[in-house]
Amino acid sequence: MRSAGVAVLALSAFVLAGCGLLGDDGDGGAVGVLDIEAGQCFTAPGEVQAELTELAGVPCDSEHDQEAYAVVAYTGPDGEAADAFPGADALTRFADGACAEEFGEYVGTNYLDSALFFTYLLPSVRGWEDGDTDVVCFVTTTGEKLDASVRDSGM
Repeated sequence: MRSAGVAVLALSAFVLAGCGLLGDDGDGGAVGVLDIEAGQCFTAPGEVQAELTELAGVPCDSEHDQEAYAVVAYTGPDGEAADAFPGADALTRFADGACAEEFGEYVGTNYLDSALFFTYLLPSVRGWEDGDTDVVCFVTTTGEKLDASVRDSGM
């Protein structure tokens, strides 16, 4: 069985914080983490950060490291939204399940049958207090750059 934790960039270590700065048209430039939408492509940050506010967006037909494919609002085990920050473990469990579930619809093949991997951004405590309860799911590879969108690719 594959593990989302295998992803090269281990973006699950990142947490969402801050506000978006620039547009969401997928044509490149800085994209605030709260403004990320499915279908946008990004290059990896130069170094791992505990919190980040933006990612470097690039056109999906140019070399990139990951592609956002889902933005999913956190729900607890009972299916209800949580008022209080649920903790990193609960967020990680939720993201593992939600991102695996959304993967097939976007890529066009089941995650377990895919050559691709997923990773995600999680909300921080501070972000949660400001109303950010979304997990952002990304498609990535293990070392190879992507040079086209993976939407409906069946990869």
